[in-house]
Order: sequence, then C-alpha cells, then structure tokens
Amino acid sequence: MTQTTALRARTLRAASATALLLALCVGATHAQNTPQAPGPKPWQDRTLSPDQRANLLDKELTLDERLGLLHGPMAIPFFPGMKLPEGAIGSAGYIAGVPRLGIPAQQESDASLGVTNPGNVRPGDTATALPSSLLLAATFNTDLAYKGGVVVGQEARSRGINVQLAGGVNLARDPRGGRNFEYAGEDPLLAGHIAGAAIKGIQSQNLIATMKHFAVNDQETGRNFANSVISEAAMRESDLLAFQIAHEVGQPGSVMCAYNLVNGAYACGNDFLLNKVLKTDWGFKGYVMSDWGAVKATDFALKGLDQQSGEQLDKQVWFGDPLKAAVQTGAVPASRVSDMSRRILRSMFAAGLFDAPPAVNVDRAANAEVSRQTAAEGIVLLKNEGNLLPLAASAKTILVVGGHADAGVLSGGGSSQVTADAAQIALPVGGEGMMAAFNRMNFHPSSPLKALKERLPQTTVRFDTGRYAAEAARKAKEADLVIVFANQWMAEGDDAPDLSLPNGQDALIAALAEANPKTVVVLQTGGAVAMPWLKQTPAVVEAWYSGDRGGEAIADVLTGKVNPSGHLPVTFPTAITQYPRAELPGLGLPDGQVFDVRYDEGSDVGYRRFAALGQKALFPFGHGLSYTTFAYSDVKVTGGDTLSVSFKVTNTGSVRGKDAPQVYLNRRPDGPAKRLIAFSKVDLAPGQSTTVTLSADMRLLSRFDAKAQKWVQPAGRYEITVAQDAEDTGLTASAQMKAATRKP
Repeated sequence: MTQTTALRARTLRAASATALLLALCVGATHAQNTPQAPGPKPWQDRTLSPDQRANLLDKELTLDERLGLLHGPMAIPFFPGMKLPEGAIGSAGYIAGVPRLGIPAQQESDASLGVTNPGNVRPGDTATALPSSLLLAATFNTDLAYKGGVVVGQEARSRGINVQLAGGVNLARDPRGGRNFEYAGEDPLLAGHIAGAAIKGIQSQNLIATMKHFAVNDQETGRNFANSVISEAAMRESDLLAFQIAHEVGQPGSVMCAYNLVNGAYACGNDFLLNKVLKTDWGFKGYVMSDWGAVKATDFALKGLDQQSGEQLDKQVWFGDPLKAAVQTGAVPASRVSDMSRRILRSMFAAGLFDAPPAVNVDRAANAEVSRQTAAEGIVLLKNEGNLLPLAASAKTILVVGGHADAGVLSGGGSSQVTADAAQIALPVGGEGMMAAFNRMNFHPSSPLKALKERLPQTTVRFDTGRYAAEAARKAKEADLVIVFANQWMAEGDDAPDLSLPNGQDALIAALAEANPKTVVVLQTGGAVAMPWLKQTPAVVEAWYSGDRGGEAIADVLTGKVNPSGHLPVTFPTAITQYPRAELPGLGLPDGQVFDVRYDEGSDVGYRRFAALGQKALFPFGHGLSYTTFAYSDVKVTGGDTLSVSFKVTNTGSVRGKDAPQVYLNRRPDGPAKRLIAFSKVDLAPGQSTTVTLSADMRLLSRFDAKAQKWVQPAGRYEITVAQDAEDTGLTASAQMKAATRKP
C-alpha cells in the first residue's frame, strides 16, 4: 500500500466514524427533545420474542443511555462515607434504568444461598438461609436444587431485587478452596445439573440469575492475579463442561466472569472464553457481567464483556467515558456497544422485568422447611461402626461438646453470607485486605443442642464448650455417649492452609475418643478435612454448612427421625499430597504479581485423578451411608447411538430410606476413563424395589479434539459400573457404541 493510499484509507475510516457518531448524536438529540408518543410501544408487545423486543427498544436508546446500562456501582456502604446511588434499594450492585423508555433499574443481590443484606444496608431485613451449595450437591437431588432456587427467587423479588448473583459452577479442584462451599463439587455432570436446576428455579420467579465465576476460578489465593494454565481439551472436559451443562439446564440471563486469568488473559477480557466458547459455541444469548473489581481496560468490551459491575473497585469506570471516547474514535464499533445493551435488554425481557409480574407471596415458614429438607438430605453419614447411630437407645446421658452447638450452626463467610435471623451470632475473625470487613464467623440460631434436647426428653443432654480438652474428656468419661461438633470456617478471599481442623479441634476429638469409645463426630466444614482420629471414632457425620434450620436437621439425622441419604460431591483424601499441588500456588507473593496455576492433571479432577493414579481416598466421591441397606441387580446396557443403562434398586433393610445410585464409565475403547455419566435419587420402603433407567451424555463418553473443534466418541465397547461411590466395584456391564461427533 502506498503512502497516499494509506492516507486515503485512514481518511475514509475517520469519515465513517465521524458519520456514525454524528448519526448517534443526532439520534440522541432527537430522542431527548422528542417526547414519547402516548400509547403502547412496539417493544411492549408480549407476543414478540425477547430478542425482537430487545432489538426494537435498543434502537430507541441514545448513546449515553446505552452506556448507562453498561456500568454501575456497588449499592452497599463498602467505603466510609459512601452513599447509596439514587434509586438503589441497597444490595450488591445497581444499574440505573432509563425512565424515558420505561427501562427499570437493575437491583443486583448476592447470592445462591439466599438473599443477602451486606452491612445491614436494608436495616433489619432477614431472609431464608439455604444450606451451602456443597451440601446441596450432596443431596444428588436436582428437584431440591430447583426448590431452593424458587425460595431465593421469591424472596429476592419480594424486595425489589431483579438480578440475583447466584449459580456458582466452578469445580472443587483443591479441597482447600475457600469458596468450595459456594459451588457444587468436583464433578462436571453433578455440578452442572445441580447449579443449572438452582438457576432455573430462581429465574422461574421472574428475575435474572447469573452463572459464575466463568471460568477455572478454583482458588482464592491471589485470585486477582492467578493465571490458570490448562489445555483447551482438558478445560472443555472439566470446568467448561460443568458450565455448559448448567447453561443448558438453567438458561441463565447473565454470566459473571471471574477475577483470575485463564491462559494469560483475564477472564473478564478473555476473547476465547467469552466470545468463542460462551457466545459462539454455546449460543449464549444473555450478557456477561464482570465480577466486582475485575475490569482492567475498555477493550474488554471487544473481548466479550458486556457490563462493568461494582465499578468503584476498578481503577476507573472503563465502560463510561472511556468507552464513549473509544466509540467516537472508532476503536470500539458502535455496533458492539449496541450488542452489549441489546443483550442486557434481551435478558430483562426474557425474565419479565418489563411486564409487571404478579406479586410474590413469601411464606417464610414454607421456605424454612425447604431449607431443612435440603439440609437433612445433604448431611452425609461417613462412618457408623457398630451402628452407633441413630443414637443408642440405651444412652441415658449424652455429652455434646464444642462447635458452638449451643448457639447455632456455622455458615460460610464472604459475599454469600445470609442474615437469616436478627439474633444471628457473629464472631469477628479479623484479618486485613478487602474481604476483612466480611470476616465474621456467623452462626444461624438453630441450635443442635436445643434440638437434641427436644427430641430426647428422657435423656440427660449436657454441653461443654470444648475450650479445655482435659475438662471435656473428664466429662466424657461420665457420659454414655459423646457428640463432638467440629468447625472449619471457610470464606471468600481465603483458602485453608491445610486440611486440619483449626484451633486444636483434632486434639480435642482425640482426647474425647480416648475418654469415651462411643464418640460421634459432627463436622461443619466447607469441604474435605483430614481425620487423624478416624480409627478411634466409631461414627462421623458431615453436616457442611446446614442453613437456618440446620440444627433441627442434624438432630433429626442423629436421632433417626431422618434416615441420612447424602453422598459426597467431593473426594476426602487421606492427605493433601494426593492432590496435584501440595503447596498452594501464589502463597506469599505480593498483590499485583501474576503467577501460574498449572492444571497438569487436565480434566482428571478429584476422583478421576484418584482412579487414574490408583489412589485410595479416605472417603471417595459419592460415598454416603444409610440406616438401611440397598442392593442393585438386573443391570442392562444398550448401546448404538445412545448409551442407556437400566437396573433395579431394592431397599434390603428394615427402615425407609433414599439412595443415590451412580453410573460410572470405567473404560472406553482406547483405555480406562473414570467418569460419572449418570445418577438418580430414589425413595424406597423396606423391601421395595424400583427400576431406574438412565442415559449418558455423549460428551462424558468422549474426548474433546481441540484441533478439530469437536467432541469425538470412537466406536467400540464401553464398560460401565452401577455403584454406590467412585471406588465401589458395583455391578459391571458393557455395550457397543457407534462412532459419533458433536460440535462444542
């Protein structure tokens, strides 16, 4: 190209940009000076699709109005002297509407465990606190996930909230992850279906839910600077598959991108993740919002980000004046900015935010019952030697120790913290950094001690705080049975340094078990923990963070009023050395220093890696005991185009119970490949049987070919196992499958 030709080209581009800007400005002036004609507007026609309505309305926006939909502030008093934006009800974030066109403001609230009230910004407002997402995943019950979503959606909309920042899908790649409790475990199929059902439940109540944190945001240590390094094929077969399934099931109106980098590019400015995978390959029709403080530049708009959220935490409002200037110079096409606002409007139309949905009738008692049911079904009986549980009928005196069991049940910390009751107890934890303001160990006032006393009126139930192990052990010798509560408080912003129980609780449990061989351990944790005392304790229960009716649910399981049916959604290792990164990457590095987190295990997350290496877990993924027993029989597998498995489940015990049968792929034509390919939940009376029929998603039988950009299922024989956990030998069968491929 000659210098003259190049100059002419630059002149033409500048002229085109000037003409486009002039058109936008003329349109803006005309729109601002011309009042809207009375009567219904074209975009108010409910017979049109959300896409059609959004296209019609978007054309009416001025440039400034369009930009106003693309960014917004936090709506909580996070900084001293900070005032709420005008029109904000007080929540995680606020995006102003356009009154001229009847576009409502977006009132955004955390999170998937219930409607939060950060900093008591809405004085005295309480909401139903659901159990942690990890407990929800332990139910293996998508119906409960949907019901919980309905609870969250109802209670959010009753407050005027129309965007709920809920739907955590990140896989638990490391048991020390600080936010594992907000997510749905280590398996893509389970996590995708549980999170997707919860999103679907929330959006059934006429508001927008998000799917987050996209993607591979699997540790809190250095979360703003961690660079997740992973091959495309491995990512597609693990973390991205979980998100893809959740997207297919839940159809979220928004996706929240993450803080971390993925293969060298920040997740909120990652062209591969946002433009290629999410919007092109998966056909996502909604909008991508940033996590609070995750935007680094205006050109993130070109890389797929549609909305800057919590803008005070960023260096500047990139999607305000800087984006306007970029449109004026042609650096960002005006058509892209229109696409951003159109996507937001499309999700608002799809959720019914323009159409005055009917008023919500919130029944807090009914919602609390959903929370209790979920907790009861997600509590996992890990060990029950000698059938010590349900509580021995011969026990006349029971000593309950530790865990603040007299006060309530523990909940996880951070932005997901729900204020369930004005009497909620909060113990300051301290610390420094941005999340220090949230560092409070909260206990929902549902006391397991009180619930046990109510259920055991003929038994003397005493309590010891556990502050002094020797004194607690002395009392333990005098009791017929001991129940010790052990807590691991996990929170956003911090990973656990190791798998031990903090504050000397392991030593306390060991002392109690030595003093009384009938010692039951109840764990309230954010994930897997080590158990150096396991051989000395005959019964262990994992209660997770059990929500605002957790105390009652725990007591129901311990006393046998509820037959436990939870199954582990994560592997409990014997030691952290069984995981790929024994030392957390990024520890001790200063803020601002980018570091790599290399996922050399690829798609072999959790139990998959244990199987590949022939390792045995302390408790495997899928493990969970019952007060009854179940047997599987009559396994039949059909192949061809779709792998289908049918089998009979029989309750062979003496009490009613629920089982979570699991179907695993053991071997593909090209070798071993451990994968959960299907699961179910059944409820059976003693002696009752039912036949379960399940089909496998071909992506779980396939490998992703990054070069060819497709899922590839080779022809040949596929071996499966119907089992009770990932290490159970179960019942094995096989079928011949045809070769198949699928677009990503």
